[in-house]
Amino acid sequence: MVSLEEVAKLAQVSPATASRALSRPDMVAKETRERVLEAARQLGYQPNQLARSLRRRSSRSLGLIITDILNPFHATVAKGVQDAAEKHDYTVFLFNTDEDPEKERRALNALRGHLPQGLLIVPTPKTRENLKLVANLPTIELDRQSGTAGAHSVMVDNVGGARSAVEHLTALGHRRIGMIVGRLDITTAVERHQGYREALAAAGLPYREELVLPGNHREEGGRVAAHALLSRPPDERPTALFVGNNEMTVGAVLAARELGLRIPEDLSIVGFDDSRWARTMQPALTVVAQPEYDIGFLACETLLSLLRHGKAVQPICTRLATTLIIRDSTAPPGYASRPP
Repeated sequence: MVSLEEVAKLAQVSPATASRALSRPDMVAKETRERVLEAARQLGYQPNQLARSLRRRSSRSLGLIITDILNPFHATVAKGVQDAAEKHDYTVFLFNTDEDPEKERRALNALRGHLPQGLLIVPTPKTRENLKLVANLPTIELDRQSGTAGAHSVMVDNVGGARSAVEHLTALGHRRIGMIVGRLDITTAVERHQGYREALAAAGLPYREELVLPGNHREEGGRVAAHALLSRPPDERPTALFVGNNEMTVGAVLAARELGLRIPEDLSIVGFDDSRWARTMQPALTVVAQPEYDIGFLACETLLSLLRHGKAVQPICTRLATTLIIRDSTAPPGYASRPP
């Protein structure tokens, strides 16, 4: 690795002058600055960012902690964060927690060593406690809220999105609509469950606890819950399912196929989250689409704005709209028996 001393020697200046020319160019004469920059280019010099961060007690870096990097939703959110950070010449350190609060705690401890200027985080149920490790770090919560006092967040209208999904199913004539819900200690699941209940009430339908099962945000959890719901006697089985996230929807589709149920002839399905597989599966899946890239990009822009202008007087809570995309996985009940 090329050292600063080698750059200084080639440019015929002291190491201190070379350092100033690279980090504080306004303090160095133009001719000297250009000579140092040319020497750095010739030698391929890369500054030691960690050492610079230690001297300044901060870095041009941000932390990003998400809960499931394999989930296309979170991967696209991360892409939005990364693009916004690069636009402003920031580096992003990415950590994945797998919905595990202890992994989240370890990630926050590791992140402190990188001296980031800010944090973006998709909370776990213990985030409010874990954030005490970085109590003075400007933070934006993504997708969910931890309940931390004064926290800023960028989310979507989960209640409205869920309501639109179930209203679509009731408008088709479905009266036994099941739900596979996420963990009810996470705000997105609570809000989507609320939207489901509101839509049933608006249609004059009772809320039936036996038609709502947890899928814990995972494919296998969705598959197990769907098996239980769809194995009920035909006159008690849901004719439609609303599923609370992308991973659980995959499991629900697999369960329907394992049970020999046709979509949408025997079962209508609406998932929360769009993805490539949802568009290309047969039949294509009706979904509540989230602007996941925009969530990440806007959250990062909001964080950088806070860093530039200081703390906001009131917590910033931005809610983005969802979009119901109707495809081929939903149809009226009894669709298969209708004459062509």
